[in-house]
Amino acid sequence: MLASNKGRAYFALLGYHFNPDDITRLLGIEPTSVDAAGAYSGLDKPVISSWELSTDTVAGEVDVFALTDTIVKQLEPLKEKIVEVCKSHNLSPRLGVVLALSIDKGESGPEIGFGARTIRFLADTGSFIDMDCKLSERI
Repeated sequence: MLASNKGRAYFALLGYHFNPDDITRLLGIEPTSVDAAGAYSGLDKPVISSWELSTDTVAGEVDVFALTDTIVKQLEPLKEKIVEVCKSHNLSPRLGVVLALSIDKGESGPEIGFGARTIRFLADTGSFIDMDCKLSERI
């Protein structure tokens, strides 16, 4: 049996030596995940912390345009705050897409791209794009 396509989109803020709880407080939105490792590491060994807002992982018909649009609609009202937080905490913003693509020859891969709204948001916030694609495994 073969696995179907799966995917999710996320927006993340990454940086050294910051506490993700500070970002949650400043942005006023709860993340879906955080990693505060860098907040407690010494300056001699920089460790990255992260603050992430993600969609659920969907299976089958993966619509990258819709997934990224879902994230952007949530964050669009916070554009100025995101830019401010990135400057004040020296953070790197990124919009990511994680795809596990089916190895079934009968199943087509998802169309991968971004709508105008998403591109405008990325430009306004100075965000990078991170695409992570891998082949799914047999079930």
